[in-house]
Amino acid sequence: MTNNVIQVTKLRKSFGAHTALRDVSLSVQRGEMVALLGASGSGKSTLLRHLNALHRADAGSTSHVEVLGRTLQQGGKLARDARDTRAQVAAIFQQFNLVDRLSVMKNVLAGALHRQPLWRGLFAQFPQAELQRAHEALKRVGIERCAWQRASTLSGGQQQRAAISRALVQGAQIILADEPIASLDPESSRRVMDLLAEVNRELGVTVIVSLHQVDYAFAYCPRTVALRAGEVVHDGPTRELTPQRLRDLYGTQTDELMPRPHDAATPLQPVPLAA
Repeated sequence: MTNNVIQVTKLRKSFGAHTALRDVSLSVQRGEMVALLGASGSGKSTLLRHLNALHRADAGSTSHVEVLGRTLQQGGKLARDARDTRAQVAAIFQQFNLVDRLSVMKNVLAGALHRQPLWRGLFAQFPQAELQRAHEALKRVGIERCAWQRASTLSGGQQQRAAISRALVQGAQIILADEPIASLDPESSRRVMDLLAEVNRELGVTVIVSLHQVDYAFAYCPRTVALRAGEVVHDGPTRELTPQRLRDLYGTQTDELMPRPHDAATPLQPVPLAA
């Protein structure tokens, strides 16, 4: 019996004359924390967006995406129950995707919308159990005291932690984190990555996180899938991505994947999750 929660077969995606993904195939097992590594334009974000049906594969292709044992899309067509499957897949984005004018609490409660009647979402009338769930999620990431602040008043790192709280309230079995630390300073980046690792380790949530810097992959992800020009060029233990291996794979783009100067001076270490 397979333990795969994601199965991608010959995924192909084009934007006009540009081929963004070239017959990508991979599988992810339940409970894994996997890094998607690649320079800008390698196809990381495009791949993630196919895993929750934000993108469709090329029409007429043999592409097949299966999530949690159910077909999500095939040949560029979404399955009829794609919406139900997506409810089990949370997305975290580089730009947080919070509504600035709403409170942090209301943003986090958006994760519960898929299991509530429409009117509750429209009038923000959530049951007490959902409010408690949201409070516990905010407490877990260390920003419960910010619950009733406008989202726009939070720092970038705090906003990303709010986005993780929303995923926890959603009750997702899979988290897709698309460049979650690209806009953050080193300390905030480590806090966010520590949280994702904690959610993976303690709650058993499968996490796929796209990254630019290989040092974060080494610190947090036992397995890395490396993309170049829309193709998988490495799928295996992160430890195998030696500097020479990276140079062989990426050539002049290798520098983009190495630690930033201000990161290299302070090796990655777990940090407290205080707000």
